[in-house]
Parts: sequence; C-alpha cells; structure tokens
Amino acid sequence: MMETEKANRILIVDDDKTNLMVLMNILQQDYHLYIAKTGEDAIKNAEMNIPDLILLDIILPGIDGYEVLVRLREMDKTKNIPVIFLTGLSDSGSEEKGIKLGAVDYIIKPFDSSLVKQKVEHQLKIINQQRTLN
Repeated sequence: MMETEKANRILIVDDDKTNLMVLMNILQQDYHLYIAKTGEDAIKNAEMNIPDLILLDIILPGIDGYEVLVRLREMDKTKNIPVIFLTGLSDSGSEEKGIKLGAVDYIIKPFDSSLVKQKVEHQLKIINQQRTLN
C-alpha cells in the first residue's frame, strides 16, 4: 500500500461486536478506522472526523442505516462521504432502497474478506483520484 492510502479514514458502523472485529481485522492494517455502534453515534462521528468512507450497517439500535444516510446527505460536512451499506438483508428491495438513498455499494453479511477489501479499495481509489484532480 502506498503511504497516501494509509491516511484514508473509514468509519465502520455496526452494533455487532463480531462484525466490527472482522471488519477491523480486514482493514486496520491499511486504513485509519473509527467505530460507531448506533446511528446517532455514526452521525456525530462522521461530523467530527469526516471519514473518507463509511461502512454502514442498515439494522442499528435507534435510527437505522437508511435514516443515518438521509441525515448525512443533509449536512454540508458529510453530504459527499461515500457510504457502503453492510447488511444481512439480502433482498433486492433493501439494496435498491439503499442505492436510491445514495449508497455507493452494498456488502452482504457474512462478509467475504477479499470482496470487502476490493470494494473499499475501489471507493477510496475514486476519492483519492478526485482529490488529485481538485
């Protein structure tokens, strides 16, 4: 990994400790990670840390991932942060709803480590290229 990629920040939002551990194990070597376990914490964390990418569970205590995404899109500081939904919901209706709300991708649980890495790398590559152009 190039040093510039190490600087990328990812917010992982999931209320399940096992999922958090798996995702941290997959990503902590290459990225700076932030963790949130509720929708409300996710919004506060995103506003405070302005991550480059958010991995967001749909089913959360309090407000769900869909509502988190809606609220992030309403704020200037967070409206352009790409969001990849993480979910155990494998029906196409859930995926379609997430994409319509502005998610850039969708990862179904249980996670495939290489797929998670590829999807994250793909989104961050786009972000880093956009920054280079700007």
